[in-house]
Amino acid sequence: MKIDDNFYMKLAIDEAWKYQLLTYPNPAVGCTVVKNGEILAIEAHHEAGKPHAEVNALKAAYIKKNPNDLLKMKNSSHEIHDYLIKNHNDFFNDCEIYVTLEPCNHIGKTPACANLLKELKPKRVIIAHKDINKEASGGYESLKEAGIDVSLGCMEKEAYKLLYPFIKWKSGTFIFFKMAMTLNGSIDGKISSNQTLAFTHTLRDKIDLILIGGNTVRSDKPTLDARYIVGRAPNVMIYSKNKVFDNNIPLFKVPNREVIISDDLFKLLDYKFVMVEGTYSLMEVLKERIDFVVLLVSPKIRKGLNALKEIDQDFEIIHENMIGKEKIIYLKRK
Repeated sequence: MKIDDNFYMKLAIDEAWKYQLLTYPNPAVGCTVVKNGEILAIEAHHEAGKPHAEVNALKAAYIKKNPNDLLKMKNSSHEIHDYLIKNHNDFFNDCEIYVTLEPCNHIGKTPACANLLKELKPKRVIIAHKDINKEASGGYESLKEAGIDVSLGCMEKEAYKLLYPFIKWKSGTFIFFKMAMTLNGSIDGKISSNQTLAFTHTLRDKIDLILIGGNTVRSDKPTLDARYIVGRAPNVMIYSKNKVFDNNIPLFKVPNREVIISDDLFKLLDYKFVMVEGTYSLMEVLKERIDFVVLLVSPKIRKGLNALKEIDQDFEIIHENMIGKEKIIYLKRK
């Protein structure tokens, strides 16, 4: 394996994918810090409002070489920024910083990463993709004007795939279809481990709307909340021509939630971030509207409902990684 810029950037991209969709309304971003050929940190942005990928990586890199430093006690973006600016002691001068998205150049909920990097003066900053958010862009030019060796476009296509959900919800609506299944495609009964269920509930905590089919609601009687993480329960749209449902079904009893019963899919465009939880039949209905399919695959074979004969769709695998012993696969229609 060739150890080059692409190698280090891929580490950053793979780390960012672990938090894909969980950083809404921020993009998923990863960062790798290398010092004299040694990888000191591979980190990502975890959640909106929390430290950005560069900040997490710079902190982890510094602590790796200074394990007893007071930086370990700093958690907020402002604390980490201020501490590193005052105490870096030129630690990063021989470091290369690989980041999947142009460092932000504005002060919002967190300080500007470009300003921090200008103070730390790393040897090189390698950026995969320009920031499409005009408010935050300009980090590349800012670093260059500060005399830092900065390059743009390393693994740009791969970084674009990572950035795609952010691009969609920034300009309109991003819709993804989440489905848990066995190796043979069965979707009946309890499939996922508790760890994967917690991931699903974390997604529910982030989204604006869940779309689910009427037949699934009637048969499964779901709650569709985020109780595994004590999170927020999103609004629900039930896709159904028949508007009659048993009001004792748990999803109707969740407080502070709007439940829409409709077969008008244009209503989805009233929301920015939509997750579909359904079966193969709903996937076929929505095939022209889905941006991503997220498959949670359990390593087991079971009898039960499999793919319909009528379904015929081709996908590109965008990324795959593991949640415990189960695999998560991100797909995009060809």
